[in-house]
Amino acid sequence: MSRIAYVNGAFVPIEEARISILDRGFIFADGIYEVTAVLDRGLIDNKAHLARLQRSLSEIKLPSPVTMDELTRLELELVRRNGLTEGGVYLQITRGAADREFAFPKGDVTPNLVMFTQARQLVDSPDARTGIAVKSVADIRWKRRDIKSVALLAQVLAKQEAVAAGCGEAWMVEDGNVTEGASSSAFIITRGGAIVARPLSNEILPGVTRKAVLALAEEENLTIEERRFSLAEAFEAAEAFNSSASGFVMPVVRIDGKTIGNGAPGPLTLRLRELYIAHARQTATVSV
Repeated sequence: MSRIAYVNGAFVPIEEARISILDRGFIFADGIYEVTAVLDRGLIDNKAHLARLQRSLSEIKLPSPVTMDELTRLELELVRRNGLTEGGVYLQITRGAADREFAFPKGDVTPNLVMFTQARQLVDSPDARTGIAVKSVADIRWKRRDIKSVALLAQVLAKQEAVAAGCGEAWMVEDGNVTEGASSSAFIITRGGAIVARPLSNEILPGVTRKAVLALAEEENLTIEERRFSLAEAFEAAEAFNSSASGFVMPVVRIDGKTIGNGAPGPLTLRLRELYIAHARQTATVSV
């Protein structure tokens, strides 16, 4: 059965999903996106994802064509129509179709909203059992990384460099310090047991899973240090991990070929993963 996509008010087979070649997301990357994990047919941390969506839209002065409640209803309907149990919902809002001019189009231009689902093994992930390797790359992105823009070419190049090196993720580095993963938030755990995460600013995306993981760690009375950390410090860490909607908490066991800890997913990382999966199952949005 073909997957069903959503395009501007209609649910259609994904092969028939179409938008104009004049769409500003296509021409200028003038748009915002979100990815929400789906577990047991429920949307994980969806309110936080939609709050981030609203903030990103506001930062580029792009109105949403639907309310956030309606967007949630559409996401759930898309999950239902695709029979999706585990995976994710991708949504994208662009400024709409207009003749190619750099400034915002004048007149009545309607934003485009498209969505589709992807099945993905989230809980019983083979990578989570073994841990992944990471490749460091230079962070060449723009200065507003806090906006979840569809302009992802720098991340595409970083991911490709990681794949070419046999790694599962890239960690981007600026001024000797790790900013974040190409599609994840980056963490280390010190030999003293402190969870270290770079503080929020316009230099990194405010990760929704990052926020939940840190809240869960705080509830467990674990030590958290929100500060910058260098690649050199990461090499000497007891453990390392990424967080993301598509990977939850993902152990990192090698960085640039250097073994982290004993080369296996660390106990605190695995504990945080268990806590997050339990949180996801308990708080999933299953109806509006």
